[in-house]
Amino acid sequence: MTDNTAPALELISFCIGEQEFCIDVKTVREIRGWTPATPIPHAPNYMRGVINLRGAIMPVIDLRNRLGLGVTIPETRHVIVVVECRDRLAGILVDAVSETFTVPRDSLQPAPDVGVEELRYIQAIISMENRLITYLRMDDVFPAQVSEAA
Repeated sequence: MTDNTAPALELISFCIGEQEFCIDVKTVREIRGWTPATPIPHAPNYMRGVINLRGAIMPVIDLRNRLGLGVTIPETRHVIVVVECRDRLAGILVDAVSETFTVPRDSLQPAPDVGVEELRYIQAIISMENRLITYLRMDDVFPAQVSEAA
């Protein structure tokens, strides 16, 4: 859970194509290289499958696909960001991790309402150093049934 009383947020950013996204650094457990996932029958198309993380079976989500930006063709340069969401571990497949940074909470701007359902994944937009970074709401990226699929 995020601490809404803190004056600043510590975030970690990553890239999907030319776009930059970020999540709360407190949700990140580790960053690991791409590992092929074992597909799960009848899983949603954005779920790459599951991997074995030190004895625990963990779902891996293709974040590009989940956000409606296409399908990732994983290569060795891709990484899995292991996050804890709803008291479960899950991985998000991204192109690359960029940096960790801190922003004042009052610099978060709401996403524009354009009537697109995928915007529910967006917690805020951050304007920083001539770039826009999309702050993702991980609870919506990982719905409860996806976490339970593993």
